[in-house]
Parts: sequence; structure tokens; C-alpha cells
Amino acid sequence: MRIVFMGTPEFAVPCLERLVADGHEVVGVFTQPDKPKGRGHKMQFPPVKEKAVEYNIPVFQPTKMKDGTAYGILRELAPELIIVVAYGKIIPQDILDLPKYGCVNIHASLLPRYRGAAPIQWCVLNGEKKSGVTSMQMDAGLDTGDMLIKAETEIGENMTAGELHDKLSELGAEVMSQTIKKIIDGTLEREKQDDSLSNYAPMLSKELCPVNWTKSADEIHNQVRGLSPWPVATSVLNGEIYKLHKTEKIGKTKGEPGEIVSTDGGLTVACGNGNGVRILTIQAPGKKAMSCADFLRGHKIEVGEKFE
Repeated sequence: MRIVFMGTPEFAVPCLERLVADGHEVVGVFTQPDKPKGRGHKMQFPPVKEKAVEYNIPVFQPTKMKDGTAYGILRELAPELIIVVAYGKIIPQDILDLPKYGCVNIHASLLPRYRGAAPIQWCVLNGEKKSGVTSMQMDAGLDTGDMLIKAETEIGENMTAGELHDKLSELGAEVMSQTIKKIIDGTLEREKQDDSLSNYAPMLSKELCPVNWTKSADEIHNQVRGLSPWPVATSVLNGEIYKLHKTEKIGKTKGEPGEIVSTDGGLTVACGNGNGVRILTIQAPGKKAMSCADFLRGHKIEVGEKFE
């Protein structure tokens, strides 16, 4: 099939790879403009562009989608289908209507749950036990189009958002491949979303990072998992802000919320519900993340000290 692919981050790369592996004619890739990164502010390609260049696929990086430029390019490319995976731009109606088979989005949640920009992270933050990927026939709304194919996966108790991201990225490629096969076969069935079951997964911000130790161990553990690898949960100890990358729940503890009750095998901290979490990976200011065991060899932290 003649396809245009729209995507930007690492999450979308396996889908582009699968399109090529499945033998489709990928006539163009749309991705976000290059951005400066690092201390030197060197311009860096988005991951999808890097992959497209590797495949010698023409790359287009419009700054706007509604000024007619993107539409003109797409008319020239004449795709039968547009696949959209974490592109990061709203697709206007004239483009949605352009291809014979419309535009199909690969969304990293079990729609209609977790519409929006950060479904993977909010699934973990909210302590969900399962997630998945949904292919969706795009319409003018925000992740409101008809559902096509779904695939589920379990979320382990200690799985981070980063780990779930990688799992769903691969699952998304499989869901996309099955969806296109059914489009070609003429066997694809569409299911309308029940808006009453929906919820919204907004973009993450650093305002979510500070840990409130009066919350339950479950909530704090989910916060740490859901904000890993970005923007990362934080807490203040002895006037310094530490990043908490990995924790585990450890059951009943004695101590006030935020109090360090053990330094054996990590920093065990009391939470608000009488249970505790053990910090397994920590990052001191200006340092790299390291195991708590290694951190404690170079930092004297006493039982009874308190995270604010």
C-alpha cells in the first residue's frame, strides 16, 4: 500500500520499521522540526527522521499543518493511507479526508481510556494493572475516532513508564500491521468510542515531581514509576533536592511520613499510611543516578533523618 507516515519520537520508530518490513511503499515521512539539544545547542534530528534518512525516505518537517503547505505536499505524494504515531501536531480535516483510507492513529492506551498526550505515564501514575495499544480511524476530535484493533499488556507492580513505553512501542507496530492487513482484506470493523468511559492524560510537568510523604506507599511508588525516566520524582533531604528513579513497596513501617527507618539495602522511608517504600535508585544534585547501595557508601545518611 502507498503510505505516508507521520511520527516524531522513539515510540514511533518501530511502526516505521514495520511498514518497511511489511513491504509497503512509504512515499514520505512527516516529523517535527529539528530541535537544538545539549549544552552546545546542536540541532538534532527527531528519531523518526533518523530512521527515515536511513531508509532513504523523503522527509518533510512543516512547522504548521493548517496553512496549506502540508496539504499541497500530501496531494503530490498521493498516499492511499496516512499512519500517525505520536506525531505531536493536530491533523486538519482536509488532510484527514485526503487519502482513500483516511488517517489511522496508533494510540498508546486502551481507548476510550487515557486520551491525550501522556497515556503511558498516567496509566502508571494511576496504578493501572493493564494497558495496551489501540488503532483508531482519526477524526477531528482528540483521540475520539472509531476504534479498529486493540491489544492489551499487563503492567507489572514495579514497571516504570519507560519500560511500559518500550513494550507498547513494539506492540503498536504489531497492531498497526494487523490493521493495515485488514484494510487491504476489507475485513476491518470499526467500533465507536463510549465517551462516558473516557479520561484525559495531559502532558507531564515538573510540578508533578515533588513527593508528598503523607500519601500512601502505593501512591508514592506509582509516582516514582510513572515519572521515570522523565521528569523524575524528587524529594528534599538535608536541604538538597534528590531525584528518585526507582522504589519498591516494603509493607508496614514505624516512623513519621518521610522518615528514614532503615539504610539496609537502600533507603527505606515511612509513608503516610503506615507502610513504606525502599528507594533503590537515587540521583544526588549534579550527579548521575546510581543504586542506593552505592550512594550510601559515599554518603552518610542516618536512620531518623527525614525527607521533606
